[in-house]
Amino acid sequence: MTAIKPSRMSIYLLAGVATSNSIFTECKVKLEKLFQLDGIEPVVHVIFPYGDASRNLVRQVLEVKSDLSNRLKAGRVGGQHALSKIKQTLTNDRILLIGHSGGGAAAYQAAKMLYEQDKVEDFRIVQVGSPRTPIDPKLQNRVSYFHSIDRSGKPNDPISRIGTWGGWIKNGYSVPRWNRMKYAPGYVEGIPTVGGHADYFRHTDDYADQEAVCNLDKTIDRVRGWLKEWV
Repeated sequence: MTAIKPSRMSIYLLAGVATSNSIFTECKVKLEKLFQLDGIEPVVHVIFPYGDASRNLVRQVLEVKSDLSNRLKAGRVGGQHALSKIKQTLTNDRILLIGHSGGGAAAYQAAKMLYEQDKVEDFRIVQVGSPRTPIDPKLQNRVSYFHSIDRSGKPNDPISRIGTWGGWIKNGYSVPRWNRMKYAPGYVEGIPTVGGHADYFRHTDDYADQEAVCNLDKTIDRVRGWLKEWV
């Protein structure tokens, strides 16, 4: 009997600004193990769209700002850089992009450009603790968004409040009204993490709750749940 060859998937982890080179080390290991259990052979790549922690912070922040707009003339600096890196390893496999903070904005912009250039068709985008980037309606169902919440369920990550998904809508002859979720990702969920904006991928005891579940496990488990039907 011929063994069934595992399907392949290219996974890109995109960092935000002022990020250490080790941010995704444990995340990469966990993703590889989980996808292998699902019969998928993942190939994981790490991208720093705005450079690492050694680069000028102000310049990085300005570049993130260019990725928060869908205007045609927007620079999309991080998106362009991520696009270039992805094209170097692009295959015919399914593609999963997971971006933290500004990396989530860059992940969306890069994937959108790849899609518009007919370079990819089967892909998903995960934004974690990212600024709110308006999502093209035709791509909304391919994008998920996860953000930190406190014990009462209120958002407590200030970065996730930057930007907007809102837009004006009008039905027939009615007065236009503002819809704050018009350009939101297709799926949005809060995660009760320990710590702050930089800690979604922490896995040590210091970042575990009373049930000994660390932030990384919470983040990856929710991402996996959203991807269930696709995987």
